[in-house]
Amino acid sequence: MDNLLNLLHENARLSTAELAVMLNKTEQEVKDQIAAYEKKGVICGYQALINWEKAGDNRVTALIELRITPQPDVGFDAVADRVMHFEEVESVYLMSGAYDLAVVVHGNTMQEIAAFVARRLSSINGVISTATHFILTRYKDGGVILNPLEKKDERRQVFCD
Repeated sequence: MDNLLNLLHENARLSTAELAVMLNKTEQEVKDQIAAYEKKGVICGYQALINWEKAGDNRVTALIELRITPQPDVGFDAVADRVMHFEEVESVYLMSGAYDLAVVVHGNTMQEIAAFVARRLSSINGVISTATHFILTRYKDGGVILNPLEKKDERRQVFCD
């Protein structure tokens, strides 16, 4: 994979000057390459990875699996296109296995997400069934460890009289 893409993936806040030094290129070459990637759709956006729990936001996240009937000539794309335009939906993935689409959804409460699934997702023409999994704790997201676990001291205590 391209070194520029790797660096941006790990830290999109690096300036073009910093990237140029790291890649042994001119700043203009880096700017041009980034612009080309954006134009081609290789780079689709930039966003911060936020630990919402630590920010005090009590949002609820769910992974919803959808089993769907493929539509003639468009397969799964028609349902995926409809699902991805809902405001609550963060991500949509075509999958192999028992379910066809995986959908990541955010809401304020579990009941809000349950209503979204019942009223909006399950009612889409072609959706056969759903399975909703609520995210309880995010340990790692986007390659970043969000809540490092404390390491236990595995040494035995020795008592001397």
